Amino acid sequence: MKRVLFTITLLILGVNGYAQIPALERIEPAFWWTGMQNPKLQLIVHGKNIAERTVTIAYPGVQLTQVHKVQNPNYLFVDLTIATTATPGKFLINFEKVGAKKLTYTYELKQRDTSPNRIQGVTSKDLVYLIMPDRFANGDKTNDVVKEMQETTLNRDTLITRHGGDLQGIINHLDYLQDLGVTALWINPVLENDQPKYSYHGYANTENYKIDRRFGTNELYKKLVEACHKRGMKVIKDLVHNHFGNQHWAIKDMPAADWVHEWPQFTRTSYKDQVLFDPYAAPEDKKRMTDGWFDTHMPDINQNNPFVRNYITQSHIWWIEYAGLDGFRLDTYAYNDADFMAEWGKAIKAEYPQFTFFGETWVQGVPNQVYFTQGNTVNRGFDTQLPGVTDFQTYWAIIEAMNGKFGWNDGVTKLYTTLASDYQYQDASRNVVFLDNHDLSRFYSLVNEDIAKYKSAIAWLLTTRGIPQLYYGAEVLMKNLANPDGKVREDFKGGWPGDKINKFTAAGRTAPENDVFNYVRKLANYRKQNEVLQTGKLMQYVPENGMYVYFRYNADKTVMVAMNTNEKEETLSLNRFKEQINNFTQGQNIITDELLSLKDNLKVPAKTTLILALKASKAVN
Repeated sequence: MKRVLFTITLLILGVNGYAQIPALERIEPAFWWTGMQNPKLQLIVHGKNIAERTVTIAYPGVQLTQVHKVQNPNYLFVDLTIATTATPGKFLINFEKVGAKKLTYTYELKQRDTSPNRIQGVTSKDLVYLIMPDRFANGDKTNDVVKEMQETTLNRDTLITRHGGDLQGIINHLDYLQDLGVTALWINPVLENDQPKYSYHGYANTENYKIDRRFGTNELYKKLVEACHKRGMKVIKDLVHNHFGNQHWAIKDMPAADWVHEWPQFTRTSYKDQVLFDPYAAPEDKKRMTDGWFDTHMPDINQNNPFVRNYITQSHIWWIEYAGLDGFRLDTYAYNDADFMAEWGKAIKAEYPQFTFFGETWVQGVPNQVYFTQGNTVNRGFDTQLPGVTDFQTYWAIIEAMNGKFGWNDGVTKLYTTLASDYQYQDASRNVVFLDNHDLSRFYSLVNEDIAKYKSAIAWLLTTRGIPQLYYGAEVLMKNLANPDGKVREDFKGGWPGDKINKFTAAGRTAPENDVFNYVRKLANYRKQNEVLQTGKLMQYVPENGMYVYFRYNADKTVMVAMNTNEKEETLSLNRFKEQINNFTQGQNIITDELLSLKDNLKVPAKTTLILALKASKAVN
């Protein structure tokens, strides 16, 4: 049986076994900067039989240290060292061959933008809003269809085709997001996905340095980041290390056979994270987990290849420097080569100490999740350099808290015990907590559209430890189960010209939608303005009778959170919490501003989470 590698490439090969391409098709990265912490730069050069040519450079402060030839003669990998004395400017890279016309490329070293607070990092002080750009808002109809690209279908009535949302649509609604209390945007991948179908989600990129033309341009992406920064907001770029789309230019004409993980026949990953730390795991199972393909159109990149490692890492550094990004979300983190990801993490931190990133670890069990985070060298022998993760363990726990029957290990007890396991993390506050995302059922549907339960879960999300993340439309009761995924990726109504309903405005929302929107807005802005819910310490009490109580506190403020998961009102005896309530005599409901007495007991309505800012003043009669 032919190897899967050849299945990809033979479709577009010429007589000599390699793609027929222009003599000098591209150099990546197309430009770089002076004054970078790491003086080394590796250029990937692609062009027909480019390996037959000699490379020369003459520019003060730029040294050509080595030129690497690989299996495919259409590639050269050119190593440069850029001295601290190098100045911004342009210079020629010459590609010469005896008896042939000289090829030249004008390369540019740019001046770094050292503006203060340009690259900030994302922390527990933030509220992250996750956007699938194709489904959020269409701000530029002229880029809805790009005829030169493979997928030209545009149909908002289907789940898998493109709908036309773009970067300009996000820019047009920054007022809405800022008013809601959002401080950071996590935008699903926006790199070009020139795939023949199912390209809207962005997770099979075919370019590493180019925004998808149907979303906008590199310049518009940078404009979006700058617009957010002017508002005190941040931007998180969604990255995929593990795989490319099979239409990626470096897949259609691969530098070498070991550019991807090759199997005798198509082999999908097992998705079994346990084999990575299982002391009894079979080597074959480990290999299939990390080297198997995520899907038929997503070739698994061989991160043991040093040229692959450089190509991926440099492209990510390029985007930080070019756009002034604040954070990364790392897709399918567990499927990557662990050594490479640790090396990658060190490189990012060395260049940008303030920059932050978190990995998607869709696993079951706190120890499984902790395994991937930094500071945990047990059974690994190295530090992963991963500050935080998308916290699936608290996600499972909040579902159980809202829907399960209270018991020794069940109901809201699961939420308590999950957080009690935080001792295993170096710092659990770097984890991203959430109720739903683009791969999961909408939480409003998971609680059977019970608004009381839904608001209770939102209250937890915005008062617990970690970095809270809202999925677009959660604030206006968007619903559906992820069967299939497209059902939880519907358009935000009002984001398209001509939409009859506009959920971006109060007039376009129903009474229940406005109720939840106002609830989120009030609490999110309180959190934004009060550090106690951002960085305050957490003290939680063992749940009793379906009631879970915890406090966030610092030197200035104390906030009490009382969650009643029962179907009836409960009276909470406050004597148990005297070490936190102390001399406080009142609690102001953050949502309603109502003052409640903390003298003896507290009544908590059914399926409700009360959030009280404690105050030392005369008791209420």
